[in-house]
Amino acid sequence: MTDKIITQEYLQSIFEYKDGELYWKNCLSYCTKIGDKTGSISSTGYKVTFINKKSYKNHRLIFLFHKGYLPKILDHIDGNPLNNHIENLREATHQQNCQNRSKQKNNNSGYKNIAWIKSEKRWKVKINSNNKSYYLGMYKDLELAILVAEMAREKYHKEFAVHK
Repeated sequence: MTDKIITQEYLQSIFEYKDGELYWKNCLSYCTKIGDKTGSISSTGYKVTFINKKSYKNHRLIFLFHKGYLPKILDHIDGNPLNNHIENLREATHQQNCQNRSKQKNNNSGYKNIAWIKSEKRWKVKINSNNKSYYLGMYKDLELAILVAEMAREKYHKEFAVHK
């Protein structure tokens, strides 16, 4: 069975949704017991459920269960891949999904969109949006650099802005 065959009606016939979780309502051959919570956590940190020997991310099943369609990309508003409450899920573009991430692991400043430039002895603020890179200046004062970066994220990333 593929995504094209999994429908809202089908999901609602086999699952019950409660508090961000799916529960088996009709097992057929893929659950241990009616009423059991579905899924297990994958190596990528998402909860997945098997339906007809194919794995599906629970947040995608939950979105389809409620909305009746499945966008290409879904975003967890709070950034937590295990918070699958329907209120925490929204359709997004790839770029919006990237904007709603916390700072990268290779970040050398400890702050999103800010890098320490050793040769200049200053903090550089740069942000990307709509396939453009915006250079927002070099600052001696880290607090000012943080403020500039936060304001830029609010301006360019709007509701997808994440400051942590």
